[in-house]
Amino acid sequence: MSNSFDYFIVLAEMRTGSNFLEANLNAFPSITCHGEAFNPVFIGYPNKDSILGVDLATRTQDPLTLIRAIKAQQDVMGGFRFFHDHDPRVLPIALEDPRCAKVVLTRNPIDSYVSLKIARATNQWKLTDVRRRRDTKVHFDTEEFSVYADDLQSFQVALMNTLQVTGQTAFYIAYEDLQDLDVMNGLARFLGQSDQLEKLDDSLKRQNPSPVSEKVSNFDEISRSLSELDRFNLTRTPNFEPRRGPVVPTYAAAPETPLLYLPVRSGPEDQVFEWLAGLDEAGPEALIRKMNQKDLRKWMRSHPGHRKFTVIRHPVARAHAAFCRYILSDGPGSMKQIRNTLRKVYKLPIPAKGPDDSYDVAAHRAAFVAFLKFLKLNLAGQTSVRIDAHWATQASILRGFSELMFPDVIVREDEMNAYLPALAMQVGKTDSSDPANAPEDQPFALSEIYDEEIEALTVDVYQRDYLLFGFGAWA
Repeated sequence: MSNSFDYFIVLAEMRTGSNFLEANLNAFPSITCHGEAFNPVFIGYPNKDSILGVDLATRTQDPLTLIRAIKAQQDVMGGFRFFHDHDPRVLPIALEDPRCAKVVLTRNPIDSYVSLKIARATNQWKLTDVRRRRDTKVHFDTEEFSVYADDLQSFQVALMNTLQVTGQTAFYIAYEDLQDLDVMNGLARFLGQSDQLEKLDDSLKRQNPSPVSEKVSNFDEISRSLSELDRFNLTRTPNFEPRRGPVVPTYAAAPETPLLYLPVRSGPEDQVFEWLAGLDEAGPEALIRKMNQKDLRKWMRSHPGHRKFTVIRHPVARAHAAFCRYILSDGPGSMKQIRNTLRKVYKLPIPAKGPDDSYDVAAHRAAFVAFLKFLKLNLAGQTSVRIDAHWATQASILRGFSELMFPDVIVREDEMNAYLPALAMQVGKTDSSDPANAPEDQPFALSEIYDEEIEALTVDVYQRDYLLFGFGAWA
């Protein structure tokens, strides 16, 4: 076996054929792929407790422990599969290490997105017996796919840039190449394996072999919504053009008034939507949303004198809103997977099935304090959980906006009544009403638990937001 590499990383995504690739890698006598070794929720596979003696808690505490164990395997080239939402601390370790072989598995994002939707709908993630295949048609969601594609593109561009800067190369393999025995043997040679396969592992079957047109209930919408996307950027990952940060489909324009709102997540979004639509005596459903960049440029050209604005929220109130809505709650729209990880791995003291009668104000304060301490680690890149837009710094979100445009006005939530009507006057609306105040968070208002300790913890987490936006104490 060659000594060019000590271990390998398969950079892939869900529904790109990574299970099939792993099965064939493991068919070589001196190659061992340890599954999703750095999945934040489990280690390797959902039913495993450890890899090479390293358990989930140890790996979460220090991912290098597991990497060292994989590298230390005798007479075996070890590696693992890595997706863009796995432990972010691992990526720079592996990418910047020339002794780590990089294998990049790609698939047309439309195909992987639709396959992911079907897997979630049928709860069938692997297929070994075609008689047990579950089938269904799914609905293509343009906004959801746009965010999905943006995440993939950002990940792949960052990967390619790191390889360029460090003078490395990777073995690129497309989904369609997985059935090519010669390509699989070529990958083994790249990894330093001298043995060759005589046939591919056929234990896993392709789950959805039919064309996309037969798997999507609104196929015509795909053609309309993707007409402006570059086909080659979708299918050839190394050539993807980066689209980082702006998240245009979340923007909202008034039905007629030339005002455009750039939302900061976990802010007073619903209240601003209602106010913006009310300028034209309409409801929020009338707002112009889910635009792509071409739509946005068209809107700006057709609305001379337009104004763009965003609304920021005090960091304490924003962190508490994100905590109550997405972490404490177990209901629709909550981040259930992250919620479970925070409970099991980071010991966040929240009820397993959401707040119940035993969950009182004291328990709520303790849970929120624990969440703030988690955010300190998370925003420093020291956890296995992604930095979500709902609690990322507002400074970073506005920096993302600037990749495409700058808001004309940054309004603070507690000043909306003064500045939003004034902004409306600039575009000819002299009789606009005041925006409504956001309702209190549930199950307990921030005012019921706020104290100096919570303020100090939040300042420690969001120092940059306090500095750049001039926030003082919440109360």
